[in-house]
Amino acid sequence: MANEYKKTMNLPKTGFPMRASLAQNEPKRLAQWNEDKLYEQLLKKNEGHEKFVLHDGPPYANGPIHLGHAQNKISKDIINRYWAMRGYQTPYVPGWDCHGQPIEHKVEETLGTEKFNQLPTVKIRELCRKMAVEQVDTQRQGFKRLGVLAEWDNPYLTYVHDYDATDVEIFKAIFDKGAIYRGRKPVHWCTHCHTALAEAEIEYGDEVSPAIFVRFEMTTVPAGLETYEGNLWVDIWTTTPWTLPADDAVILHPEADYVAVVVDGRAELMAEALVEKDCAKFGYESYELARRENGEVWRMTGEELCHNKYKQPIFGDQGVEGEFIYADYVTLEDGTGIVHTAPGHGVDDYNAGMRFGIPVVMPVDDDGNFYKGDGMGTGGPWSGMNVNDANPKIIEWLEERGTLILHEDITHSYPHCWRCKQPVIFRATSQWFVSMDKTGLRKDALRELEKVKFYPAHSRNRITSMVEGRPDWCISRQRNWGVPIPAYTCQDCGETVMNDATLDKVIELFREKGSDAWFTEDPASYLGDACVCPKCGSHNLKANTDILDVWWDSGVSHTAVCKHRGYLKFPADMYLEGSDQHRGWFMSSLMTSVGAYDVAPYKSIVSQGFTLDGQGRKMSKSLGNVIDPNKECDTRGADVLRLWVASVDTSTDVPCDDTILDHVGDAYRKIRNTFRFLLGEIEDQFDPATQGVPVSELTAYDRITLAHMCEVHDTVARAYEGYRFNVVFRTLYDYVTELSNGYLNATKDRVYCGATNSPERRSAQTTWAYILSMLIHDFQPILVYTTDEVMPHLPASMRDNQEHAALLDWYQAPMTTVEYEPLLKAHKALAETRSAFTKAYEEATSEGVIPEKTSQAARAALTMPAEALEELEATGIDLAEPLVCSAVTVAAGDEFSAAVSHAEGERCPRCWNWRKLGEDGLCCRCHDAVEGASEQG
Repeated sequence: MANEYKKTMNLPKTGFPMRASLAQNEPKRLAQWNEDKLYEQLLKKNEGHEKFVLHDGPPYANGPIHLGHAQNKISKDIINRYWAMRGYQTPYVPGWDCHGQPIEHKVEETLGTEKFNQLPTVKIRELCRKMAVEQVDTQRQGFKRLGVLAEWDNPYLTYVHDYDATDVEIFKAIFDKGAIYRGRKPVHWCTHCHTALAEAEIEYGDEVSPAIFVRFEMTTVPAGLETYEGNLWVDIWTTTPWTLPADDAVILHPEADYVAVVVDGRAELMAEALVEKDCAKFGYESYELARRENGEVWRMTGEELCHNKYKQPIFGDQGVEGEFIYADYVTLEDGTGIVHTAPGHGVDDYNAGMRFGIPVVMPVDDDGNFYKGDGMGTGGPWSGMNVNDANPKIIEWLEERGTLILHEDITHSYPHCWRCKQPVIFRATSQWFVSMDKTGLRKDALRELEKVKFYPAHSRNRITSMVEGRPDWCISRQRNWGVPIPAYTCQDCGETVMNDATLDKVIELFREKGSDAWFTEDPASYLGDACVCPKCGSHNLKANTDILDVWWDSGVSHTAVCKHRGYLKFPADMYLEGSDQHRGWFMSSLMTSVGAYDVAPYKSIVSQGFTLDGQGRKMSKSLGNVIDPNKECDTRGADVLRLWVASVDTSTDVPCDDTILDHVGDAYRKIRNTFRFLLGEIEDQFDPATQGVPVSELTAYDRITLAHMCEVHDTVARAYEGYRFNVVFRTLYDYVTELSNGYLNATKDRVYCGATNSPERRSAQTTWAYILSMLIHDFQPILVYTTDEVMPHLPASMRDNQEHAALLDWYQAPMTTVEYEPLLKAHKALAETRSAFTKAYEEATSEGVIPEKTSQAARAALTMPAEALEELEATGIDLAEPLVCSAVTVAAGDEFSAAVSHAEGERCPRCWNWRKLGEDGLCCRCHDAVEGASEQG
């Protein structure tokens, strides 16, 4: 008999498999996308529509993709797919940063430093280019496997001829405004890599440094301290003893009061606010403060003490003197309130020294060793010694001379080279700079940032504060692999030659032959009439060897890509990168664009955090905590990785490990099973285009459910538009969970057991179809392979007559906000009712009231607030169905509650509901369904 009933039921059947086998099936689907030219189809579909251009920040072409890469590219793909569904044309050109130190460093490691240094520049560049090309292809395959749709066959690469020429185009535009200059200023200098570094190439880490307090002997006497002439000192504090050979000033705070501490017959100047703290630290047990003739404590401000002199601490016996100056950045928190300064070894010191005409002394060479010699500008007693090795020697030397007050080691944050990870030094060298203030670049950049939308909004503060405080941009590097700074030196008079005529010729040269030509061509062969020194008239020009900062290289992509590719647009709609790019690519793009065009290169910025392991640690091979996206694609599948990206708040640092991905895998399976469950009653069984029920004719339960679905869909749309993927995920995942436990569980009885063409079953199928269609559309930007896998199982009307999910339009909800909002109160009341019933049912089951352990064998007496009761009654809903019980009575009361008792009647053998059974042993509905099936049969 059971088999007979089975034939009359609408049991689920679908070809959509329960097991995803993503690792095996995704590559096949990707190959089909490539064969079908899916990316091109997507562009053609929205051709003529408004464009949305997300400009790709170029990852460095160095090694296989890592999890941070995956998060970045998946995020961009989610955004592009969403806006494509909204009807925008979304051309997406991926790019790679191919120049710079990391690749050159890798080549040097491969060859060995000795062999590397013997190679001509042209050969080094050839090897670097070869390595870059190999790395680009490796990363490209990894990105494609993630399901990212892009112009993969025509990416932008920063070493191609047109890009080289663009570097110089932007350089010329900013140079013509007067913002580029050559100067001798302190810059971050890596003694290991032998090059200047920009702030974006600096990483900060803790270092232990020797902090020393030293007394310098004064050669002038401030008024009121004449009694101490010949034994008057100024106490300073520094964490870089090796900079003392370059000392030529001490800096005080202009408004702070300074006093003279008299100890052992000496008078030592220090900030009054630090006397007690420092004297205790120095062991000055019995001291007093110098006083004026009237008995008052002698004190002067930093501004009043300005221009006093002292013996230079190393070369003072040779008559070299330093000078008192002042600056606002001196603090009264540590030290003595007086800091030694070597303008050649620090930006703040340099700027302060420039205001007072203090000379820049630089006794340190490219390797971080002191120049040899006996006088100022050399290492003196430490000639030829490395500065770090010299630190303890200098401290020992000061102690021997009785000028060292105290030495203590401190741990503090110190700048390191981003590539070799070694500590860097500040060192004044001749470099090329972009001025932040000479032509108003800082002011203009801040003005343009005000027009940019930031996601999250607070990330605006980070780049704004960086622009406000950043020094002039050092744009020159001393390397081989990169775009040369187009400057020449006259070999007859030494003049630096650069003008519009020479720059135009270089642009032509690079566009035709690439920047390698700079190192192979004689300037006279391409400069023509421009090959002349404006100072002496000589035609004997030599090409300089400095190259452009790699951040300049990637920064001009707004022109090399967005402007030079006519199907894109400038400014771009969006830049999306990690939060470190506020001082990197976001910054260099802003400076080059505002410098050249007076406009920001982007309309919006999405800032993301870093990927960490499950314990919040940085991923590293040594810790064994690396999540390899290529490996994940080969095991769990790309869609699980994409779902992970969508599940986390990417605006902050995000954790990831195997346990987290296991949980994401569980969520994926729940979503997939929901797709399959819904397909079971739709694939080859129902087409909403011909069998669907109008919304106005749906059952009350279906209408209420549909209203909530529309609410969910609108929430998802807002989250996509705000780039809050975690809200998209959480909203949809919670909705799927809610469906499984609620509506789908409740209505499967109507769908499976009702007569095939009954209005009630068709109503439920219509609602199921709406839900499935919404889920496929809303998940498409995230689960790109899985939603594409569903497509062939859907009737054409549910897939916009498309073959691929990527080509779907954004889902059009069956109800407008005005239509669905009035039903949401009923939905909320229904949820409260279910919760009250579930609690009562579980208690009844545990007490043995319902021995069958199924809610179908229960009936409920419900109580609810009058307002909720009115909302539900107004819809006409039969509450027995959503509660999956036999019968319901309802009364108004103070709160939601339920009393559960055993159902009346008997269990129908076909549908298992408890009803009054007829002569054939079936409930009324099953009787009609069986009879109808027999007639059709």
